[in-house]
Amino acid sequence: MCGAHAQVLSAAEVSIGLRSAETTRAHVQDALWTDHNLVKSFGPRGTVHLLPASELGLWCGALGAVPSRGMLAPDVRLSAEQTDELVAAVGEILSDAQLTVDELTEALAGQVGAWAVEPVMPAFQTLWPRWRQMTEIAGHRGVLCFGPNKGRKVTYTNPARWLPGFSPAPHTEAADWLLGRYLYAYGPATPEHFARWLATTPAWARQVFERNDLTEVSVDGEPGWVSAGDTTFGDPARGVLLLPHFDAFVVGSQPRELLFPGNAWDRALARGQAGNFPVLMVDGVVAGVWQQKKTGKSVAITVEPFRALAARQRKLLDEQVQRIGAVLEARPTLTIGPISVGAHA
Repeated sequence: MCGAHAQVLSAAEVSIGLRSAETTRAHVQDALWTDHNLVKSFGPRGTVHLLPASELGLWCGALGAVPSRGMLAPDVRLSAEQTDELVAAVGEILSDAQLTVDELTEALAGQVGAWAVEPVMPAFQTLWPRWRQMTEIAGHRGVLCFGPNKGRKVTYTNPARWLPGFSPAPHTEAADWLLGRYLYAYGPATPEHFARWLATTPAWARQVFERNDLTEVSVDGEPGWVSAGDTTFGDPARGVLLLPHFDAFVVGSQPRELLFPGNAWDRALARGQAGNFPVLMVDGVVAGVWQQKKTGKSVAITVEPFRALAARQRKLLDEQVQRIGAVLEARPTLTIGPISVGAHA
């Protein structure tokens, strides 16, 4: 999968649960907060992901090597020295603590100084404290990850609390590893696809491609690359899946034109961005959208196919609805009809 997008944690639970026979949301929660086999941190594109704890050092090393395309105004931006100072302070503060954003802001004000917490970062019609622009950097340097929420408030902690001896892997080694994982999951792919997945520059992605041993193949007449010798492909996809918001498959798969054919391009993408809609997959391509509403121990699922489903596909859809109910530990109901809810931000 190359990580499960977890900005909406329930969607990550479904993403993981659909890829195994018996996993439920409770298993995912136990893996996160009890067994620490999973870590909630900043993954590709700086978005929140669930990542295997055993691979966290490689993820941090690889993502720490990715050039950022973001740029804040000069009077807001942290210098390299300020960033280093804040990363060190965050690592120390969180080494034996689990703090909300407000609590960490207060601790940084006392340890680093008022400049670190000035409300200068534009975000969601308000201003965040200056230090928050380096949250992702602190994650990639291995001193910050998410802890369990306090009520509705996010918390941060240091992953070394749960993973003794943890440290990020060397950048080059880790970036090469990540390319191999990406190509295994989503190849054949191009440097431009890899760059888009990471929200970075094609020039950097091309450098990573060029220094690795890859095999060039053709996809509908267009060039693509896989890891050397990984040229045995299975049969075309068959079946029905209900993939949740920001599922790794729809976000990572390229080219988008093949995955979102016909009116799926207009109905299941948000200005060309994948993942904002949960999608119905039929035989390997997007063929509808869906939504869920969980109330107590029940979950109401509505599916809008873009074309009529055959009897076999409808049976598979019923099975998929039951599986999602099992993952969410709720009684599912299915309605076939139009979806009126807009894309997730």
